[in-house]
Amino acid sequence: MADRMRIAIAAGGTAGHVNPALALAECLRDRGHEVRFFGEERRLEGRLVPEAGFDFFPVNVTGFDRQHPWTLVTALGHLAHEERRIARAFRAEPALKPDVAIGFGAYVELPLLRAAKRLKIPIALHEQNSVPGLANKQSARDAALIAIGHPSVADVFRRAGAREGVIHFTGNPVRRQVLEGSRVRGRTALAVPEDGTLLVVFGGSLGAHHLNTRMASLKRDLLAIPGLHVLHATGADDLEATREALALTPTEAARYRVQGYIDDMGDVLAAADLVLSRAGASSIAEIAALAVPAVLVPYPFATADHQTTNAHTLVDAGAAVMFADADIDSPAFADELLGLLRDPARRARMREASAGLGQAQAAERLADELECLV
Repeated sequence: MADRMRIAIAAGGTAGHVNPALALAECLRDRGHEVRFFGEERRLEGRLVPEAGFDFFPVNVTGFDRQHPWTLVTALGHLAHEERRIARAFRAEPALKPDVAIGFGAYVELPLLRAAKRLKIPIALHEQNSVPGLANKQSARDAALIAIGHPSVADVFRRAGAREGVIHFTGNPVRRQVLEGSRVRGRTALAVPEDGTLLVVFGGSLGAHHLNTRMASLKRDLLAIPGLHVLHATGADDLEATREALALTPTEAARYRVQGYIDDMGDVLAAADLVLSRAGASSIAEIAALAVPAVLVPYPFATADHQTTNAHTLVDAGAAVMFADADIDSPAFADELLGLLRDPARRARMREASAGLGQAQAAERLADELECLV
């Protein structure tokens, strides 16, 4: 193990940024390193980071809204102020000064990384998505390490000025609570027998209305499959409308569970025989880490269609099939979904292909790279 290090992590805004950062932090803590997060108290990181037991340094920044150019002045003012404040804190308290600072792509990373550059502290980046965000592209020139979750983004960072040899593919870290998911525990909680088949449907934290309506139209065909159970997470905003569309009888509800979101994703994925979902970076990482066969429907309005690129990570490996959102009302989609649910041998081949991607080791690979910087 490397000597004990101090690592500063900036991640914020969404679960897609915060959860991979927490997965890395858990791995680093297990190796005996000291980890401190930098983020906004009012955002998701302000709750999740303290809950996970990590020190939290509050940062106050505002993003730039392209539709309102005058917000740039306020954004730059906050950025400069927070950069100076962090740098002063590092100078005043040597125990706070990190050996390396890593950003996970959100705007909140900029004051930390710029303060680190000012004090000649090595800078690292992690990019979860197949289309890098502006903050990471802005920081690429100064990074001693750029860890990526998708090989396709390497060229983007080279064009952004990344130095030769700093880009490394690590995959997207997945939190231990997901990696340690239990099939037995998940099936017990969902009342799914071991010889049953479990389909898990979710559309990300906000749900996916088109997926929800299509599932309602397929209810009879799905429940006609002997032994099939469905867990359908609709997203909080679409829960009541989906319940009305499904109109489940008590008998149907015994095999078709509808809820707004999934809390225990590790146990649920471990229990699943097939997943139907969108293709956000975190969802892809978790599905691959648990090696669950998947039918992926990328969100059609994602920036630069990056969810389609995300999905190809699994599709090209033979671990998933993909349908465009516009095509899920077709008979071909129904035939493929229902066919997979009836074909355990094909699902077993997909599961083996997914396991071969090694996604479960992403946090360890990223921790290795950070240790090499110091």
